Amino acid sequence: MAGFIDPLAIMLIGLGSGLLLFSLYVIFAATGRIESAREKLAIPAIAIGFFDFISGFIMAFTWPLPGGYNMLFGDPLLMFGLLLLTGSFMFYKGKDPSLLTILSFLLGIYVILGAYAMVVDQLETGANFLPAFGLYISSGIGALLSPVVIIKPNGLPKALYYIEFIVLLIAAFVAFFIGYNALLHHLVSFAHYYPA
Repeated sequence: MAGFIDPLAIMLIGLGSGLLLFSLYVIFAATGRIESAREKLAIPAIAIGFFDFISGFIMAFTWPLPGGYNMLFGDPLLMFGLLLLTGSFMFYKGKDPSLLTILSFLLGIYVILGAYAMVVDQLETGANFLPAFGLYISSGIGALLSPVVIIKPNGLPKALYYIEFIVLLIAAFVAFFIGYNALLHHLVSFAHYYPA
């Protein structure tokens, strides 16, 4: 019987979905099609932002994982979900959400420090290290670069939009890779689990 339920697989898929939606926002903004994208992006991003916020909130306040992993995984997801939810709602209402990227920048520092701790404190080892470290580095860099959307996409800033799009896309696909891989392992791990 399992001692706890590990929610990381679906949380990672939610994170990947949020990163993918934000990367689409960035590319639509870079190509001048952001207004036409409002209908396509806002509602799905609100839903995913809500899911990520609730998932991170539950993990941050119930600590279902051993030790500091709850801070490593839950806290940044809570903040990412809150920023995605708030920014998507602002976008839906026709407001410019770009100033929220300053808060995203601060979250990026947290995530990069998490990547640093992963190495120094050996929080992830073996086969899990490279994907986890890659996720934290790529999503951290994506968060650090996110204030680029405050600048109008002309000339050099337009190139920065494309770089941000690529970094976010990489982070999204790493999150999907880890999440789907975790799903396969968790299906086997919990095959004989029965609620008490």
